Amino acid sequence: MDALTLHRIHFAFTITYHYLFPQLTIGLALLIVVLKTMALRTDDERYNVAARFWARIFSVNFLIGVVTGIPMEFQFGTNWSEFARRTGGVIGQPLAMEGVFSFFLESAFLGLFLFGEKRLSKFAHWGAALLVCLGSWISGFFIIVADAWMQHPVAYRLLPNGVYEVSSFWGLIMNPWAWLQYAHTMSGAVITGAFVMSAVGALYVLQKREGDYGRIFLKLGVTAGLVSCIAQIFPTGDLHGKYVARHQPVAIAGMEGLFHSEKGAPIVLMGQPDVEAQRIDNPLAVNKVLSFLIYGTTAAEVNGLDQYPRDQWPTTLPLLFYSYHIMAGLGTYFAALMVIAASLLWRGKLYEARWVLWPILLSFPLPYIANTAGWMTAEIGRQPWLVYGLLRTSEGYSKHIGAGTSLFSLLGFLGLYTVLSILWIVLVYTTIQKGPVQSGQSVSGRSLTTA
Repeated sequence: MDALTLHRIHFAFTITYHYLFPQLTIGLALLIVVLKTMALRTDDERYNVAARFWARIFSVNFLIGVVTGIPMEFQFGTNWSEFARRTGGVIGQPLAMEGVFSFFLESAFLGLFLFGEKRLSKFAHWGAALLVCLGSWISGFFIIVADAWMQHPVAYRLLPNGVYEVSSFWGLIMNPWAWLQYAHTMSGAVITGAFVMSAVGALYVLQKREGDYGRIFLKLGVTAGLVSCIAQIFPTGDLHGKYVARHQPVAIAGMEGLFHSEKGAPIVLMGQPDVEAQRIDNPLAVNKVLSFLIYGTTAAEVNGLDQYPRDQWPTTLPLLFYSYHIMAGLGTYFAALMVIAASLLWRGKLYEARWVLWPILLSFPLPYIANTAGWMTAEIGRQPWLVYGLLRTSEGYSKHIGAGTSLFSLLGFLGLYTVLSILWIVLVYTTIQKGPVQSGQSVSGRSLTTA
């Protein structure tokens, strides 16, 4: 295996593992604010206890997210030095702003939220939770801005030495791709937070423990899950998909396995792409739907891969096809499950419907898979470009770092992250097993009879 392939695997592993944690903290940050808001509005201490419980899980995820995020910054210099040299003048600005503004905002007020409840007023403590949420969401925005520039470069100029720099800071920030990708990514993070909260609530209700807290978690998780699942499909997914089709049509063709241009193009629900034969084996397709989704009419022609040179096709095309369909399939499942759960919640039957509580409980890892598949779709679809249309992946890696060195460091990361995974599982499992009400913690306030 050559050095370029190992560098790609190395960075893919570290960034995929890292994003397992921020997606939960981003989603939980919003849900914790909702719990604190309900505590202020109802004067029910149960909501404060629930917020403290999820803040403990949030803090564990935040800590490991920081630990696993730092190596990614170094990898720009170690594994992708040529990319960093040529594009650092552009992507360095949003990444620096993410660290200087949003990360410090989030971390500073997280400390106040975790340890300052007895010293702050109720409103001030709610404000700390809000600023933690704001910091995490702003952090996500600046990172998305950097990635969106790689997907759809805007507001840049090329210097004589081959280095890119920003020509308009506001043009960089207002990149339409960034805003569409940000909305889609944040709704995906809320889905993760909602499903994890719902799963813990379902566990408590099924085990008939923790009093009303299982019902609180289910009610909030299902409500947030329904809204975010709908938003993930429309408008964020729909608009983002149409924008990708306009600016990266070859990526759309690869995602859909459309090898040949076609009027009234079908959408393939299932199948196996055969790149050599340029066809989909055993396809399960719905006629004319792809044309309608992209162009709003079933008669429109969608360009296939045959319209583009072979060296511009996405690399690892089958992986792109499968990752996209996993993302889309799970997204459909999430929406269906949340619609059923929400309808039962509305009728007051969810807490006794074990046939729905079990799928909610067992579905908690699926948003992680869907979000990972979504990012794989975006990044593999951009290939063979590091910066779309400007810098190829084969031109951006560190040519002086050999395959052996990259493999050695990758194995080291695998070992270290295995230890971190065990630590995360133990800490989160212990927190869930203890439950929201810990020893020495008094709970007062009105009973949540309508949870």
